[in-house]
Amino acid sequence: MTILICHTRKLGAVVLVLVLASALAACHNGSGRAGSPYSPMTEADRDANLAQTLTQEAAAVIDSNPDKAEHLLREALTADLYHGAAHNNLGTIYLSRGDLYAAASEFEWARKLMPGSPDPRMNLALTLEKAGRTDDAIKAYQTALDVQAEHLPTVQALTRLQVRSGKADEQTRERLEMIAMRGDPAWRDWARLQLLAPQTRHQSATP
Repeated sequence: MTILICHTRKLGAVVLVLVLASALAACHNGSGRAGSPYSPMTEADRDANLAQTLTQEAAAVIDSNPDKAEHLLREALTADLYHGAAHNNLGTIYLSRGDLYAAASEFEWARKLMPGSPDPRMNLALTLEKAGRTDDAIKAYQTALDVQAEHLPTVQALTRLQVRSGKADEQTRERLEMIAMRGDPAWRDWARLQLLAPQTRHQSATP
């Protein structure tokens, strides 16, 4: 029985890695979709206005009542399957619960439906980072910056990961300087510490 449990856990980890890798590959080549629980919807079936209203209602309670927000977002996607913000917000709920498989799928939907937004790309990167896929997460963060070069949440997340993992590049210092100027107080203090003592970056506290 112990061996069976061990193998099951390993299989689950392999499946998760494959799903995340598939989502990242789609993020790079602009095609493909992580395993989807949804059925196609025709244009006539869509109610974009209702989906937008429900998504806004969900956003208002997503921190205080994530279960209610999830219910509203599912209703939004029933009204319009192709509402990108609903997929992105639903993904953040899954990510907060540690359901990386479901989160990656939702962020991939959102990425395709929101080509001008860095948010789902950053969120996919966060999912990869949480799964321990550091190199893939860095690449995914960079795709978010390809969409919006100075998107501060992505700049902060990417720079923090590079510092933590010892994978700084030629742009890391420039990003630290941006954070030191534009971040909130905790992020500014952290970035200034890295700039003052680069040799101790790996041991420094992070925001």
